[in-house]
Amino acid sequence: MATSSSRRPVLFLHGYWHGSWCWAEVLELVTAAGVRALAVDMAGHGLRARHSQELIRHPGDLEVLATAVSPLASVDLDEAGGLLVSQLERLGGGEPVVAVAHSMGGVVLTRAAQLAPHLVAHVVYLTAFMPASGVPAMAYPRLPENDGDLVAASIVADPAAVGALRVDVSSADPDYRQRLRDAFYGDLDPAAADAAIALLTPDAPAGIALGATTLTADGWGSLPRSYIVCTRDMCIRPALQRKFIADADAAFPENPTIAHTLDASHSPFLSMPGQVADIVLQLALLSRGPAG
Repeated sequence: MATSSSRRPVLFLHGYWHGSWCWAEVLELVTAAGVRALAVDMAGHGLRARHSQELIRHPGDLEVLATAVSPLASVDLDEAGGLLVSQLERLGGGEPVVAVAHSMGGVVLTRAAQLAPHLVAHVVYLTAFMPASGVPAMAYPRLPENDGDLVAASIVADPAAVGALRVDVSSADPDYRQRLRDAFYGDLDPAAADAAIALLTPDAPAGIALGATTLTADGWGSLPRSYIVCTRDMCIRPALQRKFIADADAAFPENPTIAHTLDASHSPFLSMPGQVADIVLQLALLSRGPAG
């Protein structure tokens, strides 16, 4: 059995609206296998989130939902990427770690890995945005490859007006709540899905999705990378996930993506944490530390 000394530490980054909490079950399994691991909050999320006082004072008011400017409007990809670099450095102590990102967290991981490739042993994208060089994440959701996604119809305000992609996590509308369940947690028990929805941050900073990163062969393009395709995802559709892989492989053909597949919806860290942990542990073993 491989020991913790033969595996790199693993850092987990969530996507929009979520927080480090969503990795709890995966984290338990990975650390039980003897691997040092940490889940972190993205800029503007979790304990780093800030909530609109207007929304707090007027819960359920559709006009306020549509117009209240987000306190996270200034958060951008530069801030999020810089924060992740510091989190990677803190976990690894300057040595490279395996970094796993979900959904919009992939954009932040891409930026951090390009800025500091020496801190990353392997980049892992779990049904995540893996944008091409110079392309913002916001360019992808409306592509034909993403037809059928349920997130666009769940946004309750114009991101350009409020500075955030806003979802109504407290909505009592049964149709809207079901759309959120289907978008994020389609293969999760409804009660568990509702519990997860209650933990979501309403605003996700639009600036993260609007930012773009120029990728280089000696930066992000030099790093081993894996992509875990989720075939039932209604947020980032499978065809778009495969486009990310194809575009990355075309740009850096000497360093092809390792692909894995899960028969899962958008949040397999909740619906099948054991399978996610197994893949991550395999990759942590492949990315051996100096003692391995």
